[in-house]
Amino acid sequence: MRQIVLDTETTGLNAAGGDRLIEIGCVELLNRRLTGRHLHFYVHPERDIDEGAIAVHGITLEFLADKPKFAEVALEIRDFIQDAELIIHNAPFDLGFLDMEFKLVGLPPFREHAGSVIDTLREARQMFPGKRNSLDALCDRLGVSNAHRTLHGALLDAELLAEVYLAMTRGQNSLVIDMLEGGGEESGAVAAADLSRLALPVLMASDEEIEAHLGVLKQLDKASGGKVVWKEPPPETDAAQAA
Repeated sequence: MRQIVLDTETTGLNAAGGDRLIEIGCVELLNRRLTGRHLHFYVHPERDIDEGAIAVHGITLEFLADKPKFAEVALEIRDFIQDAELIIHNAPFDLGFLDMEFKLVGLPPFREHAGSVIDTLREARQMFPGKRNSLDALCDRLGVSNAHRTLHGALLDAELLAEVYLAMTRGQNSLVIDMLEGGGEESGAVAAADLSRLALPVLMASDEEIEAHLGVLKQLDKASGGKVVWKEPPPETDAAQAA
């Protein structure tokens, strides 16, 4: 599965009131692994930036003076996120600005070019009700280092959010558990899982990984004096003994 973790910075808080996007950062996940591919643009907003917004992200109109307008980068953004699942913290905010920017350049709404959307703020509120669920708070709670973050920045925040998302969805929140059918509580039995809808990726070991694995097995064999269990012949079954 291809996922794009996305963040934006803007001139203010109100896309409908004329505020504009000034930065977008995206990082790519493929089968829950960071690929190293990313997309990042500063964008000239063609309007002033609110002082309150500058206090948050530190981006001034002077800094953006030589940066492209959104119309110049819109197609590259569209192509990068095409058909991918989007992961966004407080998704309605970012999508509101991106939909508006796409409308201004005559393109269909931003979200129509992507697949589904995961709002990590909504997910965090369900996982940690009653607690602070800002990106900084989630980094602290989940052990994601954000020591290098002094101001908001779209690409840095997208990278941090990718780590937070992977930490939030790791462990016991598996698809198999979610898809168990029936309760089984009264009988103590575990219900059967319908795995037909799962499309689990098969990640084959590389030659280097296989060689490293064999090296570890040799070390264990040597340390045990050649008594490792995997070198013993398998026990004969009843059917083999009867034959």
